[in-house]
Amino acid sequence: MGTILVTGSLGQIGTELVPLLVKKFGPSRVIASDVKSPNSDIFHEIEYVPLDVTNRDLVASTLKERSVTEVFHMAGILSALGERNPELAFMVNSVGTFNVLDSAMKAGVNRVMIPSTIGVFGKDTPRDNVPVVTVTRPTTMYGVTKVNAELLSAYFRSKFGLDVRGVRYPGIVSYKTPPSAGTTDYAVDMYYHAVAGKNYECYLKEDAALPMMYMPDALDSLMKLYSADEGRLRYTIDYNISAFSFDPRTLAESIRKVIPDFNVTYRPDYRQAIAETWPRSLDSTDAKIDWGFSPEYDLDAMTEDMIRNLSEMHLKSQPSR
Repeated sequence: MGTILVTGSLGQIGTELVPLLVKKFGPSRVIASDVKSPNSDIFHEIEYVPLDVTNRDLVASTLKERSVTEVFHMAGILSALGERNPELAFMVNSVGTFNVLDSAMKAGVNRVMIPSTIGVFGKDTPRDNVPVVTVTRPTTMYGVTKVNAELLSAYFRSKFGLDVRGVRYPGIVSYKTPPSAGTTDYAVDMYYHAVAGKNYECYLKEDAALPMMYMPDALDSLMKLYSADEGRLRYTIDYNISAFSFDPRTLAESIRKVIPDFNVTYRPDYRQAIAETWPRSLDSTDAKIDWGFSPEYDLDAMTEDMIRNLSEMHLKSQPSR
C-alpha cells in the first residue's frame, strides 16, 4: 500500500484532517506537508515534509520518492488574504494545483482530493438554493483561482483519467484553529470572543447570510466522497455542500442562548463586498444522491459544541494560582 500526502496540513482543515487520516489508515501511511514547519510537534506520529506546491519539481519528487498513491491537496490562499496578495493566491491556488494534478497524473497516483469553495460564485450567480451547474464568474482572485482549479480537475479527469474529487466548501467553523484570512471566519472569531467574555465587532453586516458548516461535518463529507464509488460521481471537485445558512445576527442570537450577555456591533469592511458576491444558500441535492452527504449538526448544536470546547480550552490556558 502506498502513502497519503496532505498538502497544506497546517491550515484550518489540514490540522484536523491529518489526525483523522492517521486514525483511519495508520501513521505509517500518512505524510503531512506544508510550506512552513509546524510551531509544535503536532504531527509527532507521522512523517512531516516541508513542501511548497508552487515548486513543480519538488512536488513531483515528493510524490515519487515517497510512493504517494493518494493526495489530499488542502494548500490554498483564502479570500481575504487573496485580495491583499493576489499574486500569492494565483501562484498557490492555480499554479500549485496544476503542479499537484500534473505530478499526480505522471506518478500514477490513484486519487486526488481537492476542496473548492463558494468563492467560485459571483454577482451573476443566483443568491438562493444555488445548484452545482450555474454561473461561476467570481470577482475575487480567490474565486478566479478556484474556478480554474475546478476546470483543471475536470480536464485531468477527462483527458488522463485521473480520479479527482472534491466539494465546494461553504464557511467552515472550528474551535481547534483560530480564525485566519477567510471572509466567513467572523463566525469562529465571534465564538472566541464570546467564550473569552468579550464583545465582538463584526466586519460583515448583520444580515449578511452565507452557507456554513461545522468542521466535523466538513471532514465527514470529504471522507464520504473519498470512499464513494467512482461510477456514481457526476462531478469532480464542484459538489455543493452546506449544512445551514446564517447571518451574523442569527449567530449572535444562537450564542446568547448560552452566553446571554454577549453583544455584537457591526462595522463592515472590504470583506462585506466579497460576501455580497456569494450566495445565501446552496442546493446540496447532488451530493446527497451521489455519495450520501448528510450533515449532523444544526446551528444551535454547533454553538453548544463550540462553546463547550472553547470554554475547556480557555480554562486550560489560564495560569494556575
